[in-house]
Amino acid sequence: MTTTLTRPITVALVNDYDVVVLGVANILGQFPERVVIAEIDTNKPVHDRVDVVLYDSFGQPESDRDEVRVLVENPRARRVVVYTWNFHPDLVERARRQGVHGYLSKSLPAADLVSALEAVHAGDVVFSEPPPRARPASGSDWPGRSKGLSDREAEVLALITQGHTNEEVAGLTYLSINTVKSYIRSAYRKIGVESRTQAVLWGVENGFRPDHRRVDHWRGGP
Repeated sequence: MTTTLTRPITVALVNDYDVVVLGVANILGQFPERVVIAEIDTNKPVHDRVDVVLYDSFGQPESDRDEVRVLVENPRARRVVVYTWNFHPDLVERARRQGVHGYLSKSLPAADLVSALEAVHAGDVVFSEPPPRARPASGSDWPGRSKGLSDREAEVLALITQGHTNEEVAGLTYLSINTVKSYIRSAYRKIGVESRTQAVLWGVENGFRPDHRRVDHWRGGP
């Protein structure tokens, strides 16, 4: 995927968690001549006119939900890309129907991620091939990583902290209820809790509540 541009593309990063979007910003920040982070939004609408909005799905509704549709319909967002590990066939198809311009795997190396964003900006629709088991790109981050939680364990715990039932978590993540329960058990072991109430309290104290702010002009953006 090779695209020749005369200027860096402007990108807005969207997710509810500061640690997640700042991790993605650091990945893209390796290529300042190709990508400029215009803004970082956690629970805020996109404000600047940007070439691409990169929507990270961690702890968020997936790409068949209204949040993505709102981004696609925002006139300030020229192109919208979903950044995810979830490649359930129904979810991918619904993302297409929502009108997203890219559906990219979190396992992409940083250079490939940037190339994909450039291709989307140039007018292509780019959907990653489903990875056999997505390993997050180097530089990715999420709440609880320092405690040994995997990205999927952390996402399930984030949704529990938000008050979702196991059934709701399964629906939001396109995982089976048994898989959700397995992630919950392994997360509980790693954080040293035995009940849902303890897990929620731990989550509240350790960054699993969504943030609400915008970071404008990140590291010299426009």
